Amino acid sequence: MQAQPPVMPGEFFYGNMRQFNRDTLNFLYDSRGYGDFVKFFFGPFPVYIVNHPDVAHEVMVAKAESFYKSTVTKQAMKSTVGDGLFTNDGDSWKRQRKLAQPAFHTKRIAAYADVMTHYASQLIANWRDAATLDMEREMTALTMQIVGKTLFDAEISEEDATGSAVRTALRSIDKRFNQLIPMPEWLPLRENRELKAAQKHLDTVIQAFIDDRRKTGEDRGDLLSMLLLAQDETHGGMSDQQLRDEVMTIFGAGHETTSGALTWALCLLAQHPDIAANLHAEIDSVIGDELPTYADLARLPWTDMIMKEAMRLYPPAWGVTREAIAPVSIHNYPLRQGANLVINIIGIHRDKRFFENPEAFIPERFSAENEKNIPKYAYLPFGAGPRICIGNSFAMMEARLLLATIAQKFTLSLAPGQVVAPERVFTLRPKYGMKMVAHVRQSVPHRVQEAVVS
Repeated sequence: MQAQPPVMPGEFFYGNMRQFNRDTLNFLYDSRGYGDFVKFFFGPFPVYIVNHPDVAHEVMVAKAESFYKSTVTKQAMKSTVGDGLFTNDGDSWKRQRKLAQPAFHTKRIAAYADVMTHYASQLIANWRDAATLDMEREMTALTMQIVGKTLFDAEISEEDATGSAVRTALRSIDKRFNQLIPMPEWLPLRENRELKAAQKHLDTVIQAFIDDRRKTGEDRGDLLSMLLLAQDETHGGMSDQQLRDEVMTIFGAGHETTSGALTWALCLLAQHPDIAANLHAEIDSVIGDELPTYADLARLPWTDMIMKEAMRLYPPAWGVTREAIAPVSIHNYPLRQGANLVINIIGIHRDKRFFENPEAFIPERFSAENEKNIPKYAYLPFGAGPRICIGNSFAMMEARLLLATIAQKFTLSLAPGQVVAPERVFTLRPKYGMKMVAHVRQSVPHRVQEAVVS
């Protein structure tokens, strides 16, 4: 057994911290040149980067019990999402995961399809031909409305107090992820005061929903109803605090990641009009001028391939962190308890060993015929193993339905001067925004009725 993995060269005292913070994505790409499992230093602290699907499998699946979410991740998020599934660990996490799982059952989430297309059609009804739109803002507003309705059966917009409070909390998470030592929230700084006010507002709103449901016992068909109905044989249902933490986790992750994935997909289509034309042809032939439905998704392979390829190139979760809870061997290297790891998702997604011409946008990689040739664990937009994203089916359904609804009525082009560059914050976002010009599509055909075979 070897004693040390390859070490990336760094600076005295800082190690690789300044390189990492200056341009995280290129740092992660460069790390692949040093090996499949690489060590670097964040100041005095060692960190390990996973650059190969087999090593990702070892950490996230085969030896998942040896790892928790990293302390850094918990410090950045815990004041906002508490002990929700994203930050929780151990037996408590296992119980919460089991309780929450039925809320994301395929039959349950299929009922939300009409909600998703309804809000999407409302949004694009306000778009005008040749109008320049802030597409990142448009997609964030849309997915926030959808998560509000599917989670609470309530109307929540980005402009109201609740939407503003969510944005404030997410900005705080972004900033804390970029700090070597997160700033204490008790310091009397303006941003801390704003964060506390946002958290208080969200706690009040969420508790009101919980109180109302506990009082009426009504199943409103939303995710909160399912979480309230969940029971186990030992502890019964979730406490109000557990419900609050899971709701905040779903609220934050449920719109942030999907809005990012959609923004990048629309950007890529604007840069590849031939692929956009294939998408439009598919939508015209399958759904015509009617809103897409859950049943239509099986007949929209281009829509599916485009979203998958967009999330390969621009995965909203660009990397995930783990921390060893006991001594463990990874890739034949011994790690001590407390060792921190980063699974380099975006680096693996763009590695030429696993994807031919990896920087190119080629949706056909994910055709039914080609997808089976992708090495297992080389594609990780939702993670892998026991901690794979619980909302992955919800997110993929939502992304495909929204993409189809938008593409049915509009083509989009990048606004003049728009620079496309990804930026690593909590999720992968456009560094310079995403200004796009909307163009109304003409003569969308009526839906072609399928023949009934008797």
